[in-house]
Amino acid sequence: MTFLQTTYKERQALIAKALNRYPGLEGLGQLELKAKLAEFIAEEYEGEAISLEGKQKLSESLFHTMRGLDILEELFRDKNISEIMVNGAKNIFIEREGRLEKSPMQFDSEEHLLRMIFRCFGRANRNISEQKPLGSLRFEDGSRLQAILPPASPDGAALSIRRFTSFKPSLKELVYRDSLTRQAAKFLSGQVKEKKNIFISGGTGSGKTSFLNALSAAIPKESRVVTIEDTAELDLQGVSNLLRLEAREAGPDGKGELSLEQLIRTALRLRPDRIIVGEVRGSEAYAMIEAMRTGHPGSMSSGHANSPEDMLDRLALLLLLRLELPWKAVLRMLYSAIDLIVHLERLNSGKRRVHSIVAPKVKPDGNFFLQKLYVRNAEDMLVPFFGSGLGKKPEIPVSQEESAGITAQVQRREAPAKGVPLS
Repeated sequence: MTFLQTTYKERQALIAKALNRYPGLEGLGQLELKAKLAEFIAEEYEGEAISLEGKQKLSESLFHTMRGLDILEELFRDKNISEIMVNGAKNIFIEREGRLEKSPMQFDSEEHLLRMIFRCFGRANRNISEQKPLGSLRFEDGSRLQAILPPASPDGAALSIRRFTSFKPSLKELVYRDSLTRQAAKFLSGQVKEKKNIFISGGTGSGKTSFLNALSAAIPKESRVVTIEDTAELDLQGVSNLLRLEAREAGPDGKGELSLEQLIRTALRLRPDRIIVGEVRGSEAYAMIEAMRTGHPGSMSSGHANSPEDMLDRLALLLLLRLELPWKAVLRMLYSAIDLIVHLERLNSGKRRVHSIVAPKVKPDGNFFLQKLYVRNAEDMLVPFFGSGLGKKPEIPVSQEESAGITAQVQRREAPAKGVPLS
């Protein structure tokens, strides 16, 4: 017998036996615990037909059951997997290079899955239970776990792990990956240096956080930057005077909560040159927009939306939760605060790219519009929008006769028809 396949209950029995043999085993550090478990397995299966590799795998599985993610540890260590999704004990899905696929792995039972979740939250000193079935935590490497327990998840416990990757995107890398063009990257870099307020919009998994990280490379090195997030994921590049703030949920006693809104207001007193909020989705939107409008240009943030128009509407609705103002007044606040919106999309192939870049503008008559700066053309290329001033009008040589004919056609088309009143 080369390998020894064990169930969760069998591993639990072995762990109980190891705890009896080595008092204080649970209090050991990771390296000491691994060494003790390897020693225990060597003694327990001495003389049996199990290879050295098989014993090593068994001791590793015991360690992952005690301290790691149990059967998910193998998936978690795969650098090509960006997300792990568990829909009950028997359904595990992964995202690999932007594509979703089902994993053959399964938990032995619902109890097996629940114990793994409780163990993770217990080590992080976070509370999750039937009374509080929603919970999130962050691992040491920055990866994020979100769990849902019954009754909120009636088909069994569910969780999602968004892995932290060592890949640090840059605008140059995004150009290489065909996420945007060199011209658009140069334009955005210049807008960051000119301290324009930039908002990143896009759907789930479209790469908003990665894009914020890439834009940060254009921030001047002498700037003081404060980042504010629910879960610290931003990894700004080349900023030495950087202060990272992270929100916190209330503890088991209902105290100790730190909201994004509180942190944004605190950041205003920390002499920031720029404030970057990872994502706004609630009452913190008002504090973020106020920061952009009151002396903190160059700030950046992101949010979930299907288009730039939807992003502005969503922000307006969030502002209305705090303000008793007409819709038009709220829109004026947004259009005066945000200089650029970069909208990202994720294709069916898993590729993430810039769909469009627009600038919110207010007309002299008080009406609002989104000035298109970069759009996708008929060939699906990101190009400057004609009329934005970023692209050149195509030069088509015409004769004087042709020019006069075109002018006459335009004049006839724009002239009002007789007898038809202008509205």
